[in-house]
Amino acid sequence: METYETVGTCSTSIDFEVKNGVITYCKINDGCAGNACAVSKLVVGRKVSDVIEMLKGIPCQDDGSSCPDQLAHALEKHLAK
Repeated sequence: METYETVGTCSTSIDFEVKNGVITYCKINDGCAGNACAVSKLVVGRKVSDVIEMLKGIPCQDDGSSCPDQLAHALEKHLAK
């Protein structure tokens, strides 16, 4: 399992697992409970590259980032390893 510390969002971190390029686990910690749970459920079983493309750049309020955007950043960091 990997943990990514979020920046610029009300969530504090994202825990996730990737196997063979597919997200097998995702939990957004803190933040808006309903949205965090929904995003986590929607990305499990999807390819990392597809999730990055789908979520990167989604803003939340006026902060310029969001929990989905932060998940995309976490997955990009994972791929860069």
